Amino acid sequence: RLLQPLVSAEEAVLVRVTAVIPNWNRQEDLARVLGDLRAQSHRLEEVVVVDNGSTDGSAAMAEAAGARVIRLEANRGFAYAVNRGVEAAGPGWVAVLNNDVRLPVDWLAQLLAAAGREGAWFASGKLLSAADPTKIDGAFDLLCRGGCAWRAGSQRLDSEVWSTPAKIHFVPFTAAIFRRELFERIGLLDEDFESYLEDVDFGLRCALQGLSGIYVPQVTARHVGSATLGRWNPDTVRRIARNQLLLVAKHYPPDWPRRYLRQVLVAQLLWGAVAARHGTFLAWVRGKREGLKLFGRYARVAQPDLERILLRAEEQIRRLQEETGYDLYWRLYFAMI
Repeated sequence: RLLQPLVSAEEAVLVRVTAVIPNWNRQEDLARVLGDLRAQSHRLEEVVVVDNGSTDGSAAMAEAAGARVIRLEANRGFAYAVNRGVEAAGPGWVAVLNNDVRLPVDWLAQLLAAAGREGAWFASGKLLSAADPTKIDGAFDLLCRGGCAWRAGSQRLDSEVWSTPAKIHFVPFTAAIFRRELFERIGLLDEDFESYLEDVDFGLRCALQGLSGIYVPQVTARHVGSATLGRWNPDTVRRIARNQLLLVAKHYPPDWPRRYLRQVLVAQLLWGAVAARHGTFLAWVRGKREGLKLFGRYARVAQPDLERILLRAEEQIRRLQEETGYDLYWRLYFAMI
């Protein structure tokens, strides 16, 4: 269902927003995003930094900067940290931010206004690469039937293709705002995922319940991306490889091999080949082993809308790839399924 929109600019000013920032070291990045939040034209009710056992003094710095800091003894992963921050947030809206994003002063105000007009459950803007702002870091996420996700627009040149507002289900938790009530309806992030694809899992849960958000491309932020571990760090690859299987285990129906086995095998093996090209094939193998061990944890049930959601997302991947130039991975995936 759609919620009542914010009917006036005056009412939008009164909306309460809590910012939640998971953090593990990266003191300089954290200091910059805290400065960006202080400068926002829409006043924040509170900034909550959930620190995953940092050793660089970033937690103390955040407290000195006026943030409320929840100190964890060890790094429990992105999902665990976000959940503790959401639990600490009051009513209204929650802005979830990576510590390596940079925000313009009207980022929050514009997203709130757009979400209010559309009655959206969540909203995000266009993410540009901090290293090269002419390139897209990501627009929104999409998921194929094979259980692999695409951060739409990643490393593409910014263009009109990425400048059209759209209704979305899969929102990156890099820099986005959410109605606090959404977490009560959908649940928190799945902590089994630790880090990576936990936002895709959340988006699929939103889609299955018919709850959508909005992509607002005129609102831009800049993102360093993979600042903590690195894009092809073996631990990153291991977690992504594991969590791809968890998406299948958690959401696909009991007879999923009959319906989706070909797509799953193609998607997963192709991603293994990409990992091998980056020297992380053994990490991919470890991740798949972990995923298979966890596979039986989930009681698979039939989801009547799942196939429609996956087919629509997959067709969107195909269309955007055709319009902006195929990545080899997706060219091979669509040729082989």
